[in-house]
Amino acid sequence: MLKEFKEFAVKGNMIDMAVGIVIGGAFGTIVKSLVADIIMPLVSGILSVPDFSNLFIILKGTGTDFTSVEAAREAGASVLAYGTFINALIAFLIVAWALFVIIKGINKLKNEKPDEEEPAGPTEVELLAEIRDSLKKK
Repeated sequence: MLKEFKEFAVKGNMIDMAVGIVIGGAFGTIVKSLVADIIMPLVSGILSVPDFSNLFIILKGTGTDFTSVEAAREAGASVLAYGTFINALIAFLIVAWALFVIIKGINKLKNEKPDEEEPAGPTEVELLAEIRDSLKKK
């Protein structure tokens, strides 16, 4: 059983996956900072909303003049924090776009033809003509 685990753990795909997870975690931190520190201040400046994460609706609870989602939750109010969802949605879209660009670049690299092209073989029409001529001879 230990031997099987060793074979499983050192397979190329497992190592690639581990590297991907570590890089993905680091990439997530970068995207979180990009959204929180750069994109959201720009968007909130354009829309005149200081911070999306503090956009919320009190569904049930005492008091209605809470200054933040955390304050409302600490007071025991039921809160619909749609601003936090907006932040998460923007972060998701950034990650999805970045992955799309990366995958598109990788696919482009895979599909590039080498500089030295192989000599072209007979065309489809030439092959069909050869088959026809071969059948005529029989």
